[in-house]
Amino acid sequence: MRMSLKAVFFDIDDTLFSTTEFAEKARRGAADAMRRHGLRLPTDHILRELSEVITEFSSNYEHHFDKLLLRLPRRAFDGVNPAILVAAGVHAYHDAKVHQLRPYPDVPPVLKKLGHTDLVRGIITAGLQQKQADKVLRLGLYEYFTPTAIFISDQIGISKPNPKLYQRACDEVGVQPQETMYVGDHPTQDIDPANALGMVTVHIRRGRHAPKQGKTKASYELKNFKELLTVLRKDFNVRA
Repeated sequence: MRMSLKAVFFDIDDTLFSTTEFAEKARRGAADAMRRHGLRLPTDHILRELSEVITEFSSNYEHHFDKLLLRLPRRAFDGVNPAILVAAGVHAYHDAKVHQLRPYPDVPPVLKKLGHTDLVRGIITAGLQQKQADKVLRLGLYEYFTPTAIFISDQIGISKPNPKLYQRACDEVGVQPQETMYVGDHPTQDIDPANALGMVTVHIRRGRHAPKQGKTKASYELKNFKELLTVLRKDFNVRA
């Protein structure tokens, strides 16, 4: 057993669910919907342009489909009101949130078991407050977390990879970084800043950043949440 552990914080994207897989499906569904409503271009062409829009304007930009149409030749949707095409893309994307946004299968049972321990169970995530909070609710995971331990960068004014975001979370729940674990998928956004504070770090290597390596090594390299339970029991005497 290494030390006493009082809190476990989790990243959201590609840690609790496959953001990458969901985004690919949702964007393809949006492109197909726009085609059904009059956009006369191949789906793959639309997706390539949409991907560039997202890269150039960020995933948190609110008008991806408007910018997409500005990039496409006007003849590709002559006779169609652009507002209809934008609405079709937006509606399809939001429908995907309802029908396809699901956590990794091993996440809910592990979080449920942690709920029977004395650990603070929190979230430290980067993004817009409404989008990140919406994910927690749609994934059906909110009940497993300590309500006062959810920290979204947009609410705090500090974002990843600034270690101050992680320090703020520790301060707010009354724990030291050395007695806190952070679980994430991104080596430089999750693991490096948490390591800088002396947190116990867990790199879940199954998301889009699994093959990458940051400046520092995680305390643990795991493939799934079931392995996390083993670590907690063996090294920290957490009986979940």
